[in-house]
Amino acid sequence: FKEALQLPLLMPNPPRNPTPFDGMFKMGSYKVLSEVSPLIQFMNFTSNQALLEALDDAERIHIVDFDVGFGAQWASFMQELPRRNKGTTPSLKITAFASPSTHHPFELGLMHENLTQFANEIGINFELEVVNFDSFDPNSHSMPLFQTSENEVIAVNFPIWSCLSHLSALPSLLRFIKQLSPKIVVSLDRGCERIDLPFSHHLLHALQYYEVLLDSIEATNVTSDTASKIERFLFLPRIENIVLGRLSAPDKMPHWKALFASAGFLPVAFSNFAETQAECLVKRTPGRGFRVEKRQASLVLCWQSRELMSASAWRC
Repeated sequence: FKEALQLPLLMPNPPRNPTPFDGMFKMGSYKVLSEVSPLIQFMNFTSNQALLEALDDAERIHIVDFDVGFGAQWASFMQELPRRNKGTTPSLKITAFASPSTHHPFELGLMHENLTQFANEIGINFELEVVNFDSFDPNSHSMPLFQTSENEVIAVNFPIWSCLSHLSALPSLLRFIKQLSPKIVVSLDRGCERIDLPFSHHLLHALQYYEVLLDSIEATNVTSDTASKIERFLFLPRIENIVLGRLSAPDKMPHWKALFASAGFLPVAFSNFAETQAECLVKRTPGRGFRVEKRQASLVLCWQSRELMSASAWRC
């Protein structure tokens, strides 16, 4: 947090664009984190299960993704499609929003190549389009990327942290998503996206969150070097986004759930199967102290009674 807070002082416009080496280190840290903590698998599989159930037997699926990461979520999602669409060739299009400050072209190219190859291997028609999030205007509706074809069903992956660098645009983004008429919107929240709090309180929540998250990782007996790499290449960029994003929009906003509701979205409860699957994922993790709780319509991953990740689903 000290480094993130110093960025605006040291560089009024900090050049945060990653290098290919950053991408490689980030991928390595991501892999280790997915092996020692249930966090990533909880995120991916819980979101995917909600998507699969909502999309049912749709043959042409269009995912609008605001946090594509390395695409690991969509490889596991793809794997389920041929099992559901027996006798037909399923089609998956992903429109991924990515910022140059978080994704190097090397990362995006490698992800595109890997997903395309995997789709070919399992017999899926696949297409990936990448949109520069920084230059995207949610009030513009002339983009051909979002013109759906016949029988195409749209779903949206919208983790709350994906818009931390564009906080002032959040209401417009939600209106844009609503106008896409998605079958479902899945969202993830770390509990520290407290845009409804004053700046200092928001940062305090974020600091406490990352302290707990790092404690949960260190409790799995990873080496200090491994924990340090995870912190540097995965968590530090997120922390910088929180600090710089809030500095650019310091005024309080309504809680993100209130913004969802005001945009016309209604929460959808997760199925019993999704809840059971999440619990099984947690039980398989090498670490101790993790558990899944159901809170109203959300599923929450906790460690030692502290919230690490909350998954929710919404419909228009």
